[in-house]
Amino acid sequence: MQGKNSFNQLNVPLSSKINIDGQSYLYFGGTAYLGIPQNDNFIKLYLKGIEYFGLNNGTSRNNNIQLGIYDEVENYAANRFGSEAALITSSGYLAAQLTVKQLSAFGEIRYAPATHPALWLKEDPKTAGSFKDWTKNIINEINLSEKKNWVLISNSMNNLFPESYDFSFINQINKEKQVVLVVDDSHGIGINNNGLSDLSAIPRCNNVDVLLIASMAKALGVDAGLVLGPEKIIKQLKKSNEFLGASPPSAAGIFAFMHSEEIYKSELAKLKENMLLMNNALVGNNDWHFITDFPVFFCKNADLSAKLLKQNILVSSFPYPDKDGPNVNRIVLSSWHSKADIQELIASL
Repeated sequence: MQGKNSFNQLNVPLSSKINIDGQSYLYFGGTAYLGIPQNDNFIKLYLKGIEYFGLNNGTSRNNNIQLGIYDEVENYAANRFGSEAALITSSGYLAAQLTVKQLSAFGEIRYAPATHPALWLKEDPKTAGSFKDWTKNIINEINLSEKKNWVLISNSMNNLFPESYDFSFINQINKEKQVVLVVDDSHGIGINNNGLSDLSAIPRCNNVDVLLIASMAKALGVDAGLVLGPEKIIKQLKKSNEFLGASPPSAAGIFAFMHSEEIYKSELAKLKENMLLMNNALVGNNDWHFITDFPVFFCKNADLSAKLLKQNILVSSFPYPDKDGPNVNRIVLSSWHSKADIQELIASL
């Protein structure tokens, strides 16, 4: 068996199988839900993008000489995900930070529970309780307040202890209030709602502007960040120092993204088949928590990772959110897993 630190200094690529010191391990972790980092057809498109645009582009977006692909991909992303406009940055973290900083002057800011740190304006907002309880409280607070402008910030889901959040509560907010709802869909974009995003699942209200933020480095497999939303707000964000001063993502990566719609559809179909196999195997088992159509399976058994390691299976197991707390054990499926991989995992469980 490998030593306890053998797996955090890897010099091999992550895939469905990881080979270390002559041993092969099935790997069920990470966030490459659609297997893009090991997808041959996507890699070919990425290489074609490198031939066109080179390895990177270190100039800022306000440079007088720019590549046209950035505007082109932003228009493509807006159309694909059902938004008026889009903004692309070099990372999901930058996309989140520039959005929150620009909107902080609009009105009162409130965070939903367990909101990702990339969305924090300063320190941990420490919002306690469940998302459902928070929605009830925030409706009352806004409707009873004399303040008109509000900024609500939330994840689209809890990806650790899988739960999809319901944003229909915005229908109950007083129509005289002006609200900007900022939703981080990093773990949902590309796999939820038939490969689109959670933007399509959020109700449309005349007094609520919805901004969706996402890291494209997970299911979409590209090192970039994305903001989707109303054109008036996207234009405002594009005037920020953070957007204008930062280097954009690799043009090769977003070129591959723009030409991979069929690849994403094909890989999502494979992922759904894998999820169905796992769902059927674990349904009714109280040791597990999972939701339909999301490839993460939370296990309440603290010894899961150690037991599976003895069978050469690696799963996600680390303390979160408290780095000194107990490990959170999860199995993460990807489209790069074969049916045989899933069946071997089920037999081991």
